[in-house]
Amino acid sequence: MTLQPGPDGLLRCPWGESTDDYRAYHDTEWGRPVHGEDQLYERICLEAFQSGLSWLTILRRREGFRAAFAGFRIPEVAAFTEQDVERLLQDPGIIRNRLKIEAAVANARVARELDGGLDALVWAYAGDPDRPAPRTPADVPAVTPESTALAKELKKRGFRFVGPTTAYALMQSCGLVNDHLAECHAR
Repeated sequence: MTLQPGPDGLLRCPWGESTDDYRAYHDTEWGRPVHGEDQLYERICLEAFQSGLSWLTILRRREGFRAAFAGFRIPEVAAFTEQDVERLLQDPGIIRNRLKIEAAVANARVARELDGGLDALVWAYAGDPDRPAPRTPADVPAVTPESTALAKELKKRGFRFVGPTTAYALMQSCGLVNDHLAECHAR
């Protein structure tokens, strides 16, 4: 599969041309290094909420998630109560799944207590920067040994909804790996 130029003449990963929302996310965020406790916590939460759904669904509700989860500020979310969970279950701006909402709160509590911080923990599993660029979407894995190890470590620390596939999606979105196709302008 070869990349086709978009309306602006730029070559993108095929998924990055499917909607305006995807195009903006592909060009400005996906695969770019993300650092910071709250920023990585947000991405972990969004990837968990995406499980079983389209990423487009999450992107289009991202501002709703930010409003509902106090801007993903770890100390604030860690202080959420059962009343907050009930409030979130009524919020149409997010995905109203009790297990995922409870996981987001529990994950904030774990992140708040991490020795060394979430940033150091996540980035310890960055992929090999010299790995060959994928040439086609079929060359992009769903899981890697690094994502499996990251998921295992996050679960060991008490994080929820962080399996190997979700961990790899996190690694892709936060720039721990660069899965833009070889000819993609964002690479």
